[in-house]
Amino acid sequence: MNTDTEIRIRGMKALIEALGPVDSTRFVALALRKPFDYQKWRTEEFADETLDSLLLKIRESEKDRESSETIA
Repeated sequence: MNTDTEIRIRGMKALIEALGPVDSTRFVALALRKPFDYQKWRTEEFADETLDSLLLKIRESEKDRESSETIA
């Protein structure tokens, strides 16, 4: 199990990798400024997804990441 600090570090690294340093900072500022109901968002965001469709997206994302790491 990860500590809170480890989760924060990994989360920030993931944000920076996905959004870059500037937009990651903006995202954090927006999240702190405006209340956010994660459970509601998750329910709405994944309402039309099945377990199989989510697993397929995860696998595709992992393949894309692996191929971009190989190229770099």
